[in-house]
Amino acid sequence: MDFLKEKGMPLEKQVKSWHEIVKRPFNRELADCYTRTRQILMNGIEIEAWGFKHCWVRKMDDPELKKLLVNIRRIEDIQQTTINWLTPYNQSVLDTTLGYEQVAVDLTAWLAQNEDDSYVKETFDFGLLEDFDHLYRYSQFANLVDDVDPNIILHESTDVLIARPTQYHHNSNAIRIRNAYDKNKANAKTKVNILTLISAEQQTHNFYAEHGFMYGNPDLKRLYAEICDVEEEHVTMYETLVDSNESPFEKWLLHEFTELCCYYNCYKDEPDERIKLIYEQMCQMELNHLHSAIDCYQKYEKKDAVEIIGDKMIYPCHFESQKEYVNKVIVNEVNKRVDKDGTYNTVDKLDESWPSYKIQEAVSRDGAPSEQAINLAINSIGRDVACADEKMLKMQGDILEKSLEKQKAPNTISKKQYDSFRDVCPKSYLY
Repeated sequence: MDFLKEKGMPLEKQVKSWHEIVKRPFNRELADCYTRTRQILMNGIEIEAWGFKHCWVRKMDDPELKKLLVNIRRIEDIQQTTINWLTPYNQSVLDTTLGYEQVAVDLTAWLAQNEDDSYVKETFDFGLLEDFDHLYRYSQFANLVDDVDPNIILHESTDVLIARPTQYHHNSNAIRIRNAYDKNKANAKTKVNILTLISAEQQTHNFYAEHGFMYGNPDLKRLYAEICDVEEEHVTMYETLVDSNESPFEKWLLHEFTELCCYYNCYKDEPDERIKLIYEQMCQMELNHLHSAIDCYQKYEKKDAVEIIGDKMIYPCHFESQKEYVNKVIVNEVNKRVDKDGTYNTVDKLDESWPSYKIQEAVSRDGAPSEQAINLAINSIGRDVACADEKMLKMQGDILEKSLEKQKAPNTISKKQYDSFRDVCPKSYLY
């Protein structure tokens, strides 16, 4: 796609009827797991773009520019409805949650391996292990509450294992602040990668905040609350990588370019021909939005948009199994923490004044919901949902022990408890 030459669908033709807006959902049982992850991600991408324009218009006094932005924003709201409502009605909240965490794991792993900035890559790797552990905790409840083998959703493309325990993801939020890239030095790929991940994590937070109450089980509700809090920290971590000196027009350019790149990536990868056509149409709509941003950038800032977005497509959301890479990060970085000065350290080197200890003590003093997920599985069904190659399964107890801090929730699972739990062959319950 030569996005600088192709103009896409005119804006006046982008308003659709309700029958065109609401499409038939994908099939929960038959769809590829990455059809689900692409749909989840693009929902978040649209919400981020829509929200950005709302914030900008509230501070704008240019009537012509305001009219253009609100008209594009209306279309983005339509696009978001189309994408979000591809979710099938019989996909439970927990089913969708497993999809959200599969997005987080496999998307972050892809971005980390395709990121040129080593500092940004390290930040991605750090967040990756936390989302990976979230997937494990939610998988326990999918089995406990809905009697669902998580691989019905994951298709064994993403492992289900312990990583950095969720009870240790709660930090003094200020230490999650990262150093921003320099907008004049960072390349377009780094900027698009970060904005893609911000969009995904922000929507994950929103989904948990809006749906976690929908189960009667109080332990599961608390788990949604706990992990929703971590997603808030992740949004902080990723959004502070962005240079705050970017003008609103630069940010608009990057939002539209990110939308186009992601839709085009989804179009190229999607095996479902019906959904592939939806992504193709979205690309045509986004081409128009991007050219509106390009024209305004050149009009208001008197600069060439190519300086910001380049002249080549970027592929920020290719979904495929990332097991090998994720396992490597788990083994090497599970005991890694963000220290009080914002640098990384290991559990054994944290001093008594590490500010996250107070946060963790406060939120987990009555027990950590994420630890309760395993306690309940041990005491009820007595078998783990862990799914990986035998080498990683045998390492789980040691990985857990390596991860533990001196601050522990009263219901923390010990290595001994976990090893005993793992003795039961998980294949004995798979459907």
